[in-house]
Amino acid sequence: MRRLIDALLSQDPPQRLRLLQALLAIALMAAGALALHYFAWVGVAPIAEVRLWSVAAVAGMTLSYALIRSGWSRRLADPALTVAQMLFAVSCAAAAYTLLGAGRGGVFPVVMAVLMFGMFVATPLQMVAVSLYAVALFGATMAWMAHRHPAVYAPPIELGHFIMVATLMPAVSLLAVRLCRMRQLESRQRAELTQALERIRELATRDELTGLINRRHLEALMAQEHQRCIRSGHTFCIAVIEVDAFAALAERLGPAGTDTLLQRLAQEAMRFVRVADALGRWGGARFMLLMSDTHAVLARGGLERLRERLAAAPVLAGEPGVDVAAGLAEHHAGETVEQTLARAEAALAEARATGPGRMVVAP
Repeated sequence: MRRLIDALLSQDPPQRLRLLQALLAIALMAAGALALHYFAWVGVAPIAEVRLWSVAAVAGMTLSYALIRSGWSRRLADPALTVAQMLFAVSCAAAAYTLLGAGRGGVFPVVMAVLMFGMFVATPLQMVAVSLYAVALFGATMAWMAHRHPAVYAPPIELGHFIMVATLMPAVSLLAVRLCRMRQLESRQRAELTQALERIRELATRDELTGLINRRHLEALMAQEHQRCIRSGHTFCIAVIEVDAFAALAERLGPAGTDTLLQRLAQEAMRFVRVADALGRWGGARFMLLMSDTHAVLARGGLERLRERLAAAPVLAGEPGVDVAAGLAEHHAGETVEQTLARAEAALAEARATGPGRMVVAP
């Protein structure tokens, strides 16, 4: 059953919607054919012409479905063939009007259904064009039938029918304009909501000053890494990094200069962090580097290169590089994330006590 549905509607969501609309149009046309056969059965419409109309109408809509399903319609501005199907349906309705005689009033609900269906997918300009086409076509059809068969299509009655069509069609166009504006408003609101949600997500996971991952998100990532290591048996490392003599730097640079220093420091550090690792701001001038699937021996080399790079790169104009101290701890099987983090922080305290620009690996 699933394969049959995919064969009929494809697996591409936009294409699937177009094909559903085309199948609905086929169903509506088939329902119209059944209605015409009823009128033929009661003797109002000629059966031969009704059969010809039914075959042509259903075949035309089926052709639209085939053009969409084959992908041919993708090259057009309207890949759903919405306007083409509406014009064809209106033309079929006008042809049915010439066959139904006394039952011709049943055509008008069908035309309105076609236009109402198009309101949800067509643009206002397209709806205006279809409405004008319907008014012109039905006006010509009514005038022709009143001239050819005045006994059945009495001119005064046909004039009344035309006034009704000429009134309702523009009204539908106005409704289409209103509906289109509502769709555009809804689209803008969805875009604004998406942007707002993205902003909320950024605020929830990113440090506003540096753009790095914030402490809360780092804690979540460490918990995930811990669970992954339990399942796989691999390990990870945590490095806590802090700017040496930050209080003196902050006093000399001032608040604006200090913020710029932290921003530039974060940008420079991100250039030397593996894609698989996570660098975040732990608080103040302290940063944390979560290194997945690695041992302390390898992590130490990468962390040392990062420390040397920050010490050599002038992150502020006229200022030397920044010395950072680092404490590194490899996660041991059976311990919690908090225990690994505590060892890394103890190693950082030892590195700071040793001297500027030092790194210590926790045992």
